Amino acid sequence: VQLQASGGGLVQAGGSLRLSCAASGRTFSTRAMGWFRQAPGKEREFVGAINWNGRVTYYTDSVKGRFTISRDDAKNTIYLQMNIVKPEDTAVYYCAASKYGRTSSSTNEYDYWGQGTQVTVSS
Repeated sequence: VQLQASGGGLVQAGGSLRLSCAASGRTFSTRAMGWFRQAPGKEREFVGAINWNGRVTYYTDSVKGRFTISRDDAKNTIYLQMNIVKPEDTAVYYCAASKYGRTSSSTNEYDYWGQGTQVTVSS
């Protein structure tokens, strides 16, 4: 079972970036999926999550209105569309699969993690 995050890179403040997370080895169509990030010297923090059927999303306050999570279960892939990015969005971004179908911000509820993709926002 593997989650492969991709799409990171260098972007200017105010720009956009779309991250992808492809799952292989099993389907996660019955599970919520989440995105987390970790900046240098900081703890990993919750960014957002999408429930099992894609009808419910949940975001941390700092990205509300700028980031959007979606899922395509036919492709076993989730996405994080990042708009109006800010320098404080700079971090390694991780996707994760929850043990449950509901959204959650707790890392304890996620049991599969991707390897991370670096996002750097220049000012």
